Amino acid sequence: MILAPLENADLYANLHPRFAAAFAFLRREDLADLPEGRVEVDGDRLYAVVAKGPGRKVEDARIETHDQYIDIQFVLKGTDSMGWKPRRDLGPKTDASDPRSDVAFYADAPTVWTEVTPGMFAVYFPEDAHMPMISDGELHKVIMKVAV
Repeated sequence: MILAPLENADLYANLHPRFAAAFAFLRREDLADLPEGRVEVDGDRLYAVVAKGPGRKVEDARIETHDQYIDIQFVLKGTDSMGWKPRRDLGPKTDASDPRSDVAFYADAPTVWTEVTPGMFAVYFPEDAHMPMISDGELHKVIMKVAV
């Protein structure tokens, strides 16, 4: 997991061949005006998901993992209290897991919480279980999906 302000993104651009393009997308001047949903960048290799709406309570959320994608979760508005736990420490997957959409859910609780505020991003690799969208208020964020 990586947590940093967008101004430091260049420090991490060489960690994956598509990270530089993902961070360039997050620097777009019209980022806050993009419609909700999927925004194509480079087909299934790199795309964005724009999410707006109320945050969830911890008790209404589940920790998740992805096998095929790295998440770069960038907050535009609100504070997202994201939970994290090493994937190797997770219990069994729940019935709600869906390999077709590259998401597996678990009943585990996060072991670490980070407050991700506007202008900051969190990177979750396949070995990072995460619980995003935890907030008492409204959230506006962009999730970059980077194919491993």
